[in-house]
Amino acid sequence: MWMYLGLLAALFLGLHNLCKKHAVQGNEVFPVLFGTIISGFLFVLPVYIGSAFFKEFMIDIQLYITDLPLKTHGFIFIKSAIMAASWVLAYQALKHLPITIVTPIRSAGPFFTFIGAITIYQEKPNFWQWIGFFLIIISVMLYSKIGKKEGINFTKNKWIFAIIGATFLGASSGLYDKFLIQSLALNPQTLQFWFSFYTMLILLIILTVTWFPYAEKRNAFKWRWTIPLVGILLVVADYFYFKALQDPDALIMLLSAIKRSQIIIAVVVGGLLFKEQNKRKKLIPLAGIMAGVFLILYS
Repeated sequence: MWMYLGLLAALFLGLHNLCKKHAVQGNEVFPVLFGTIISGFLFVLPVYIGSAFFKEFMIDIQLYITDLPLKTHGFIFIKSAIMAASWVLAYQALKHLPITIVTPIRSAGPFFTFIGAITIYQEKPNFWQWIGFFLIIISVMLYSKIGKKEGINFTKNKWIFAIIGATFLGASSGLYDKFLIQSLALNPQTLQFWFSFYTMLILLIILTVTWFPYAEKRNAFKWRWTIPLVGILLVVADYFYFKALQDPDALIMLLSAIKRSQIIIAVVVGGLLFKEQNKRKKLIPLAGIMAGVFLILYS
């Protein structure tokens, strides 16, 4: 069952990435990111209110947000800090790079998760799973060559380093999620509510320094309907992902790989919507990534 939940998370993440590309075009990154986080927080807020006033009902429908000790709040704050840094880097890169380059680079995330799953959680991959992961990495390298044809030098472009940093931090957060969900026994809605709350506070501090004081930046901001949609889609995707992680048999390395199937939406649909270059050539490494995911899932 946890694999099917992982596929649902991938579906909503793919739609989330498309909306995110539209939201950041010609816009300041920080206010867009802040708007998406606020939207996600407001989307979950009724669950928190319901838990405060209708406890039995929320427990019955498995959406009750539990009370947490201060120490657990600290653990969630750490996740918020990691993901805030990852999103800031990712949004900046997405603003300056084609979505058909950004998304496949982020598909290398399962490799970092894979290493962590082996060393931290002692998850044991088999031979074909090894092959699958290296297929993903090689395919991402092929994308780098295609990217150079679009004027993107992968060794000198700072936005490439930004998306690599975002990918590493995102993978670290994925490993941390397993600790939060399984070791601390947090349910998805409790983690999502407090994670959104603390991330919103972190971004508010950043905006207070980098955006609010500058009238020119505020006036240049363009509201788009995709901004709240990004936040809502992310909350839905994370809910299915966290539900999958609740299964004690779930392997974080496989879930991370399953989530990469979102690149079908980003590369195929996104390439058509945003009219990006070399779409056909990008289908070759895309096939390599999908083959790697297939080997991991069905070996």
